[in-house]
Amino acid sequence: MRLSKVAAAIIAWLGLALMSASFIVMVLNSPPVLPRAIIRSKRPEPVSVVVLDPGHGGQDSGAMAGNLLEKDLTLDVAQRIDRLLGARGVATLMTRVGDAYVSLSDRCALANRVDAAVFVSIHFNDGPRPVASGVETYFAAHQISSGPAIAALLPLLQRISSEESNVESQSLAGFIQQELVARTQAGNRGTKAEQFYVLANVRHPAVLVEGGFLTNKEDVTRLADANYREQLAIAISDGILSYRETLKHRAPVLTAGAPPSG
Repeated sequence: MRLSKVAAAIIAWLGLALMSASFIVMVLNSPPVLPRAIIRSKRPEPVSVVVLDPGHGGQDSGAMAGNLLEKDLTLDVAQRIDRLLGARGVATLMTRVGDAYVSLSDRCALANRVDAAVFVSIHFNDGPRPVASGVETYFAAHQISSGPAIAALLPLLQRISSEESNVESQSLAGFIQQELVARTQAGNRGTKAEQFYVLANVRHPAVLVEGGFLTNKEDVTRLADANYREQLAIAISDGILSYRETLKHRAPVLTAGAPPSG
């Protein structure tokens, strides 16, 4: 009887030792629990694509001054901007690449299919008075954004329900207008808010540049010069890049996340 008690005690101690050893092994093999840390989230590229929109095209010639057609000038300047931005490693998308008619809704739809973009529409002015001249850049005071699915069936409701303040487009317009005036020395007609279809119906920052008047003799003479059109393209490209750099240097948002590995 005494021997069985001793055996039972030994077995109990062995069981306790085995449980302790198992617990120690489990603790040693479990990953360390680190506190959650506040880390800086990696910001995506603020402008990944520049959508270039040469106004008019095909049967829509736009403004005219003799043999000088707005549709040809807009395509020429857009192609120059495309080349300049490409040389800086910026991706571009053209709403038309030749003398073809593209509807306003198709231009907007193309732009709205890409992400992290800006939209720049190129035009040239006409006016009731031949003394009118200079450059100006437009933005929409409000733009539509993607609304609920039911609103897509009611365009008017979608437009009213999804309008929002358009500070980004106004900022982009300011950068481009500043560069246009500085490089071309053309008359500064400023930035203006206007609900043009291709501005109000694009979900990205969007501007429309009027690069001169085809009803003004001095403007026409300048626009007929390829070197002057190159300066227009450089100015617009520089304005886009300045806007892009400003976005890059905005302070990143602090967010809660998992601690860094390693």
